[in-house]
Amino acid sequence: MEKVDVLIIGAGVVGLAVAAELSKHFKNLSLLLLERHNKFGQETSSRNSEVIHSGIYYPTGSLKAKLCVEGNQLLYEFCREWDIPHKRLGKLIIARNHNEIQALESISAQGRMNGVNDLELLDRDQIAKLEPNINAAAAILSPSTGIIDSHKLMLRLEWLALEHSAMIAYNHEVIGVDSKGNGYDVAYSNPTGQLESIHCRWLINCAGLSSDQIFSFLGINLDEIGYRIYPCKGEYFSVSNTKSALVSRLIYPPPLKELKGLGIHATKTLDGRLRFGPNAFYVEKLEYDVNADHAREFYNAAKTYMPFLKCADFVPDMAGIRPKIQAPGDPLRDFIVCHEVERGFKGLINLIGIESPGLTSSLALAELVRSFIH
Repeated sequence: MEKVDVLIIGAGVVGLAVAAELSKHFKNLSLLLLERHNKFGQETSSRNSEVIHSGIYYPTGSLKAKLCVEGNQLLYEFCREWDIPHKRLGKLIIARNHNEIQALESISAQGRMNGVNDLELLDRDQIAKLEPNINAAAAILSPSTGIIDSHKLMLRLEWLALEHSAMIAYNHEVIGVDSKGNGYDVAYSNPTGQLESIHCRWLINCAGLSSDQIFSFLGINLDEIGYRIYPCKGEYFSVSNTKSALVSRLIYPPPLKELKGLGIHATKTLDGRLRFGPNAFYVEKLEYDVNADHAREFYNAAKTYMPFLKCADFVPDMAGIRPKIQAPGDPLRDFIVCHEVERGFKGLINLIGIESPGLTSSLALAELVRSFIH
């Protein structure tokens, strides 16, 4: 059986970031990245808002808060170093009426506790100077929120991993994992459909929507330990270029209380389009269609703060699916990043439930994984 020191499952942005980080710092270790699709980032990593978040919302001390704040800085530095297209547009979190202003104050306090120190509270007149077409009673300005070309980011991470002698195998789907005393035997189907196996000392599970299934191959009861993934779909609608030009920043209403999502918000793309989303609803099938009938839901949410919009302006754009470990109705869950030594799986590092702000946190997540390797 062939052997490698480190095997990573999943070539989304996190798997690629881990591959680039480990291959750079551990030149003496052989590293293989397996991906079931024919290229990187075919699921969650390429189907999101492409926002560089600042780390405002998440509970203080959580991995989401810590890694988002760290990742924000790392990502901007990486973009500058490697000419990754991005824009530091800034974001307004708005109170649409006086009843929502208290929510802004608690969001601002949460942000400061998380180490986000550049937030400004704005009144109606200050908002009008920045975004004259927005209807808001007050807002938080987050200057360090921005947008990024996630494809170019992943392309550069792939290049860096390969440059540091990592191996990447696309069209290779992991179908089984066995624990051995000195590591793991990983079974996979190759591009021709043949079954093969490889042994590794370190197994890093970055399989996104399938990351719970990868761990279950070892006989783990996912429900018992809270590792089951509940796919949560989010759709996006965009509006015409003429209407897009009326807003220059990201505009967010206060987030939903259960943080199933941040509410239907307005983001800008790098080419200047205005996009709304995502909504959020749990699904069983991984299908990426957008239901055109949902345009009314998006319009009803957006017209409360962008009165210039009409329902006919909303055109289906794209959909993504988040790998939530938060079951319907459950409280907020943090990222799972765990070296599973206590469960008897030395050398196995799980990254499960890496949803938003996973893109922003990707480089910080890779550094955290590196800290486990020895």
